[in-house]
Amino acid sequence: MKDHYQFTDEEFESQFLNCTLDSSIFNHEAHIRLAWIHINKYGIEQALINLDSQLYSYVCSLGAEDKYNKTVTIAAVKAVYHFMQKSNSNNFKDFILEHPRLKTNFKELLDKHYSIDIFNSDIAKSSFLEPNLLPFT
Repeated sequence: MKDHYQFTDEEFESQFLNCTLDSSIFNHEAHIRLAWIHINKYGIEQALINLDSQLYSYVCSLGAEDKYNKTVTIAAVKAVYHFMQKSNSNNFKDFILEHPRLKTNFKELLDKHYSIDIFNSDIAKSSFLEPNLLPFT
């Protein structure tokens, strides 16, 4: 079975940007890795802009624009950034091992920030909702 680790960071980013990445390997962990790559390469502010527009383009290229969720996308990048500030890792494999909650308890992490179900909210899908319980730091 193929996964996103078969690609270097540069190859992975390029295929995603060009909407040629096989959708079967773009799982939650791959999404987290893409955020990690963009934050490292472009900084948090540009990563937020890049991933918001690029993820929307990617899902549209698959005919799955209804799957796009602006709040989850931006919250994911902010969550990755939060853990990167506490990390000693210099590659994604070590980073995700160091912070497995990003992979295994992601929904629970975001539930600490929001009192509504942002994963199924039509408003959260189309507009970024600021956290109403805990801010992202």
